[in-house]
Amino acid sequence: MWYLYGVLHDYQDAEDMMVESFARILEKKPRIGEGSFKAYLFRTGRNLAINLLKHSRRHEVFGLDGMDVEASPDESPDKKSESHERKDILYRCLGRIEPDLREALYLIYLDDLSYKEAAEVLKVNTKKIDNLLERGRKRMRDELRKEGLTDTGI
Repeated sequence: MWYLYGVLHDYQDAEDMMVESFARILEKKPRIGEGSFKAYLFRTGRNLAINLLKHSRRHEVFGLDGMDVEASPDESPDKKSESHERKDILYRCLGRIEPDLREALYLIYLDDLSYKEAAEVLKVNTKKIDNLLERGRKRMRDELRKEGLTDTGI
């Protein structure tokens, strides 16, 4: 769902595309290889989202505007504030890197897809995913350094 939100920048549209993705798969009953359902679902959602953008003439690229991740309820107020600030910086930095790098990082690290699944979603080979991730991590390190974060582990 958050992946589709990143493509569409609209929560309701993302939710609609998620439901439509499941409906299309149920209706068409495609032959999906073992372990490939998640990638097939993401690719279906991505294609539907891109078609929606084309038809509505909204020329937006993959982004993370407006996303917020809840802090753990047992964190102290200071830790919550620090955690929220770090997440804001992370999303701001993600927003400054190239869309293809951002999309690969998002699929692997935020949606926890495998390299194979991410490759299927983006219609590239796993070597391309590896290259996108390597370049994406480097760009993220550079952007995070500009924000004064050097202990990111990226």
